[in-house]
Amino acid sequence: MSLLFIGKRNDPGCQRALEFVELHFPGAVRLLGQRGETFPEELLAWEGEFLVSYLSPWIIPHVLLERTGVAAINFHPGPPEYPGIGCTNFALYNQEAVYGVTCHHMAAKVDTGPVITVRRFPVFPTDTVWSVTQRCYAHILVLFYEIASKILAGEPLPVSAETWTREPYKRRELNELCRLTPDMTPEEQARRIRATTYPGMPGAWLDRGGAVRSPGE
Repeated sequence: MSLLFIGKRNDPGCQRALEFVELHFPGAVRLLGQRGETFPEELLAWEGEFLVSYLSPWIIPHVLLERTGVAAINFHPGPPEYPGIGCTNFALYNQEAVYGVTCHHMAAKVDTGPVITVRRFPVFPTDTVWSVTQRCYAHILVLFYEIASKILAGEPLPVSAETWTREPYKRRELNELCRLTPDMTPEEQARRIRATTYPGMPGAWLDRGGAVRSPGE
């Protein structure tokens, strides 16, 4: 059984998933990276049965999806209501009481392929982007074990009745969420600060002149 595993370097959950792959899928091809790295061109020639994207820092090239014979699967750190980038940020901004993670087939457009299964969990008023993200990662690992076990057993993948409910969030929308202006109410500013504060990231910024820019610029 041929499998390509693409994941995030230095992520504990991704490492556990990779250990499972290396034990049970002999000969599996692995690729780990971080945001900003270039996708290796030599891997574009891969062809096999299963492709697993586990917190991949890259958008998987469409040619690889076409070369995957059985299923190209992604584990998304958000429910179908929150596709795209910054999903946890927008969920906290919207003061959601329930969040979750999604396993889905990959399509050419990010976070649009058929949903395999969804796992949800509560969000509390005291939660932060960090705390919700860590629970997402924990649920994704359990979900990965479930789906990978079905693949090993030769069982069909689940088919969910759930579908993506909106277009994927884009980087410019996340950048705008980080922007504070003097005319915003204190409540609005507090919601944006809570929704965009994450260790090691620029977060919210005050725009006194009305010019939109990316955080950290």
